[in-house]
Amino acid sequence: MPASAPVSGRPRWFVAGDLNGFFGLVVDNLSILGFIAMALVGIFQFPADVVFGRMFPGTALGVLVGNVLYTWMARRLAARTGRDDVTAMPLGLDAPTSIGMALLVLGPAFLAFKAQGLAPHDAAIATWQLGMASLVIMGVLKTVLSFFGEAVTRALPRASLLGSIAGIAIVLMGFLPLLETLRSPVVGFVTLGLLLYVLVAKRKLPIRAPGVLVAFVFGTVLYYGLGLAGLGAPGFKVPEWTPLQMVLPWPTLGFIDGLPTAITYLPLLLPFGLLMVVGGINVSESARAAGDDYRTRDILLVEAVATLVAGLCGGVAQTTPYIGQPAYKHMGARSGYTLLTGLFVGIGGMLGVISGLVQWLPLAVLAPIIVYVAIDITTQAFQATPREHAGAMVLGFLPSVAYLLAIKAPGWIPPEQLAAMTTTLDGHGLPELAVIFTLGNGFIITSMLWIAAVVAMIDGRLLRSSGILLVAAALTLFGLIHSVDPRGGIYLPWTLEGLPEQIMWQFAGAYVALAVLLALLSVIPVPAREKDAA
Repeated sequence: MPASAPVSGRPRWFVAGDLNGFFGLVVDNLSILGFIAMALVGIFQFPADVVFGRMFPGTALGVLVGNVLYTWMARRLAARTGRDDVTAMPLGLDAPTSIGMALLVLGPAFLAFKAQGLAPHDAAIATWQLGMASLVIMGVLKTVLSFFGEAVTRALPRASLLGSIAGIAIVLMGFLPLLETLRSPVVGFVTLGLLLYVLVAKRKLPIRAPGVLVAFVFGTVLYYGLGLAGLGAPGFKVPEWTPLQMVLPWPTLGFIDGLPTAITYLPLLLPFGLLMVVGGINVSESARAAGDDYRTRDILLVEAVATLVAGLCGGVAQTTPYIGQPAYKHMGARSGYTLLTGLFVGIGGMLGVISGLVQWLPLAVLAPIIVYVAIDITTQAFQATPREHAGAMVLGFLPSVAYLLAIKAPGWIPPEQLAAMTTTLDGHGLPELAVIFTLGNGFIITSMLWIAAVVAMIDGRLLRSSGILLVAAALTLFGLIHSVDPRGGIYLPWTLEGLPEQIMWQFAGAYVALAVLLALLSVIPVPAREKDAA
């Protein structure tokens, strides 16, 4: 890395690049809040006042707390190292688990409460309490696991850490938002093109304003302009104006009422929390590769505290450090952008501004910024790892594809047909759709282990590769990866029966078989001529 200029006195609170970073990070958070609202209100007919008046304020407070703490950490690192180019770790709402909470926990629980005879509003309050309890459980789990983060970073190669998040980036953060971008093709593609022009091509606009802001405003104006003129995408309508309402997210013990129900969702909640710890380890490595050496445990503890605060104050979506820290560094952002984001989202959530924006900002404009971050993450993963490990990283992308298909399949295939496709044997091995679901469950950890095993092969450390595969086999037995539970939950292997048991043993046996083969190869001498040819 080129040497940065030394800091004279205290580092500046704000630089020009912080505006680009601020708009990018705010849009990320607004996008996820928009997805949550769309899922709950649009799909499950959840009362909007509970979503915007109870769930969002506490969720936004978690973003405020986490970003303020990350701002302080960045300024402390800048002062300690004498550098003026330290970029704060961006914190926001985690996309996969936030969407998972809405679609797999909150929405179905709301329908179940109504089926038990509760009125819609009462069912919504019970669901809100379940969401709070779920966040508290995940926050406690992440707090405990945060003390083991640095041991994992020492045990796994950089390709394993960066490759797993690159797979998430290109497949989930890139492709799914791209679909939302192109559902309004003119608006979405123009907005994405402007972002690529400014942030990837590094070209300047003819006006003196942050490029991300220009793309954001231009896309929004274009969306409503075309829509009002009758030239927009099908289904355009102007949202109804909702008066702003101040809601202070005070701590509440309401989560205690949700704990009994939350316990039944532990098989889903525990992997959600574990994935965020793994993600926190990955983003710490990503930031380290970009030049900012944050302590992994500190990154994880802040994430855990922010999640706990959100849960205790009414939030339902967990916070996480974003894997796009290098992208914000390339924008020129330093530490001011996280402070601005925390204040805007936190205070805006209390005043109702965030709820109003979520209802008015089109997804076709929100989604392209996530596409850009996905591009930057994937690019950085290849640039920051040894060239010979690139093939291992590409292999690690594939479990993310399975997870993508698992997300989309229930919406594409009728329930009866979906059940048949995951349970019917046709004489050609395991059911294809069952394999997709099994490969997708626990995909982040699967990706890390696959990449680590192949990197060890490349480096000639066959016994290490064999050991990694045996770890994967053990995790498979309990559903931490390759869960045969449709919800991706964990279990005890002896509780399974029928086809799920067969799938579990087949996957675990596959890892053991390859581990044994590699162990044998490590002790069988290779003839010198063949070794040289290889």
